[in-house]
Amino acid sequence: MIRPSVDMMEALRLTRQGKLEEAMAVLQGVPPVADAAPRRAMAKATVIDMAPPSAASGNAWTAAPTGARPGPPPRRETGPASASVRGAFFDRLRRSETATASPALTSGATFESHVFVNEAGSRNYKLYVPSRYKGEALPLVVMLHGCTQSPDDFAAGTRMNDQAEEEMFLVAYPEQPKSANPSKCWNWFDGRDQQRGHGEPSLIAGLTRRIMHDYPVATGRVYVAGLSAGGAAAAIMGATYPDLYAAIGVHSGLACGAARDLPSAFAAMRGGGELASSSTPATRTKVPTIVFHGDRDTTVNPVNGDQVIAQAKPATSLKTNVVRGNGYVRTIQVDDTGRSVLEHWFLQGIGHAWSGGNPSGSYTDPRGPDASREMVRFFLQHSINAQ
Repeated sequence: MIRPSVDMMEALRLTRQGKLEEAMAVLQGVPPVADAAPRRAMAKATVIDMAPPSAASGNAWTAAPTGARPGPPPRRETGPASASVRGAFFDRLRRSETATASPALTSGATFESHVFVNEAGSRNYKLYVPSRYKGEALPLVVMLHGCTQSPDDFAAGTRMNDQAEEEMFLVAYPEQPKSANPSKCWNWFDGRDQQRGHGEPSLIAGLTRRIMHDYPVATGRVYVAGLSAGGAAAAIMGATYPDLYAAIGVHSGLACGAARDLPSAFAAMRGGGELASSSTPATRTKVPTIVFHGDRDTTVNPVNGDQVIAQAKPATSLKTNVVRGNGYVRTIQVDDTGRSVLEHWFLQGIGHAWSGGNPSGSYTDPRGPDASREMVRFFLQHSINAQ
């Protein structure tokens, strides 16, 4: 856990300057030392989803926006952050973590709370069952929230439950607890949480299979999507469980393996990850992927969306079409049957937020296109037994 005495502003300032070893020391609450080796051995710091310096923020790193109306820019400190400044920062972060919205519930629908446990730990999750459900086999969409969010907040912001009512499918919302990450981020940047059968991937896959056991889920029609850290986690699930998920959606996220620790996480968020060739072997099953990324995203550089698509591209040749619409450029790659295998929506004028989302939820931009609707359209084209 990050202690309140940690000078987060100083740590992020050092990271911005490329002084990653010094930043690691500050994050751990210890003075810089000449030998960097002990710092590399320290436990990782986990506050990742931050907005980089800008004129509006007084050239300071700040908590990523949560949809609230921004206040006046903070006064830039010329020396080390004072106790009052640190207190205000952590108070703002705590308020962003606890603020949540509740999705509207259609009459007859249920939004159930469950717990899944395996060797890697436990995760709470919520499951939306549409009002017209009569026990038939339905597709399942697993939604992975971003940092500081909750299942209720993410459901409200994405309006994915509304899509479930229209198209008839189940929606699961796993919850990342503060005990796993102080900001409730999925630990996409930790190599231990990028492996099949281990850590968070095993928990997400495990609760997916639990739902498939408890409900008659349609064969081969299970999908996973996420925002920001959740988007990066969705990319990991597609890479590690291609036999479970028929398609994935990554909104404002990063490719699997884009980072392996805290310094590489900040580097990837700033300018894309340096993906190892082993992370995308030609023989690995590639899962159909749809990506949304805003051109004004200052939290996760838009080049990461390009890397997600590149990682998901199969060895077979695809035909590329480019469609320009109101506020977006959509690049579609289709197979010989005309089915869309890869889609990249480059959103114009949108930052680190769910496109077409409900402002009652955090990290949303109500302007279109409607990412939830487009993801569902893309998902329902695909099933594992049809590939």
